[in-house]
Amino acid sequence: MRYVVPAALLLVALIHAMPLIGVVSATKLEALYGITVRDSNLELLLRHRAVLFGLLAAFLAYAAFDPLLHRLALIAALASVIAFLLLAWQIDGYNAAISRVVLADLVALAALIVAAVVHALSPQAS
Repeated sequence: MRYVVPAALLLVALIHAMPLIGVVSATKLEALYGITVRDSNLELLLRHRAVLFGLLAAFLAYAAFDPLLHRLALIAALASVIAFLLLAWQIDGYNAAISRVVLADLVALAALIVAAVVHALSPQAS
C-alpha cells in the first residue's frame, strides 16, 4: 500500500504534464484541444495555462517521492481535477479532444480518491 499514493501522484503528474506541449505554439494547442486559436489573447492565456499545468505536474512528481508532501499534493491535484470536471459538467457540446481531457481527469480523480483514502488510513498520515 505504500506505493499507492506515489503511483497515483505520478499518474496525475503525467496527465497534467500533457498540456505542457501547448507552450510551444498555437498549432500545438490546436492539435491538443481540437480548437482554432486565431486570437493572440486566447493563445497567450492557453500557453500560460500550459505552463501552470507543467508547474503542477512537476510539483506532483516531486511530491510523489516525499511523503511529507503527499497531503498537499493530493489537495492540489484534487482541486485541479475537480474544478475542471465541474466546469466541464456545466458546459455542453465540447469537442472530442476536450472529451478525452474529461476522460483523463476522471481517471485522475479515481486514482486520487483511492490515494487519498489510503493516505488518510495510513499511520503516518496524522
